[in-house]
Amino acid sequence: MKLFNRFLILALFSITIAACGTATKEEAPPADDQQAQQDQRAAAQDEGAFQGSPFDDPNNPLSKRTIYFEFDSSDVPAEDREVITAHAEYLVANPNATVVLEGHADERGTREYNIALGERRAKAVSQLMLLQGVAQSQMDVISFGEERPVALGHDEAAWRLNRRVEILYTGN
Repeated sequence: MKLFNRFLILALFSITIAACGTATKEEAPPADDQQAQQDQRAAAQDEGAFQGSPFDDPNNPLSKRTIYFEFDSSDVPAEDREVITAHAEYLVANPNATVVLEGHADERGTREYNIALGERRAKAVSQLMLLQGVAQSQMDVISFGEERPVALGHDEAAWRLNRRVEILYTGN
């Protein structure tokens, strides 16, 4: 399935590039440039080579920008620490990049409690990033509590999706 997704992305990228081409006639590049272009094409076709933003590469932890939490908890799940580490490393390497950490909760509990819980969740992610060297000025924490659900159901499946922190890049 991953191979199919890669192929699909590469095919869409190729179609987009072809559609953007111009109808003007160009001279053939010198032989050295032709070899360099062939080498680039071969490298791009190499399995596992992703062309594009690391945020769009499904094999890169930066592509995951949502951290899910257990009921009534602000403890970052162990399986998501690698994702947070990857985002922290990116932010440290790109000091002009900034993120908004949006905390959310499911609909259970009072509005006030859920706002506070969403904030605790976002601050937990922020704290892990701070410990890895991200500057406080690169992060903003906000809580929406239960006000912005991604799933509208009233069952565990919907609630599980709504208990989250979203990592939203704003300055890159």
